Amino acid sequence: MLVPNLVLFYVEDPLVSAAFYEKILQIKPLASYPTYVAFSFENGFTFSLWSKQAENFVSGGQGHRSELAFMVKNEEEVRKLRKMWGQFGVEVEQELHEATFGLTFVALDPDNHRIRVCIPDKD
Repeated sequence: MLVPNLVLFYVEDPLVSAAFYEKILQIKPLASYPTYVAFSFENGFTFSLWSKQAENFVSGGQGHRSELAFMVKNEEEVRKLRKMWGQFGVEVEQELHEATFGLTFVALDPDNHRIRVCIPDKD
């Protein structure tokens, strides 16, 4: 069985985006180059930023049709992250609200990728 372990976001400037993600993730990148930055997590997952100006970058797609999401243990943690990210100056596209699956909010990175914080799905 294949297990997903990498998500790549296409960005204008990986170093600018990396500074944003260092702040909200509170970790340093594993690898950092002018056209590529990678963050590695203890669970084996890697989150990477790839420059749309990289020599070998090819993509026919347009726009953002996905989200990077963080499921946290409870609503208190959702509220805590919303407050902390607000103090960091992170742009919020959707303020705290109750969705079908519970309390959530959506922030934007420097390239307008959506970043959702929520609780695990309610039964």
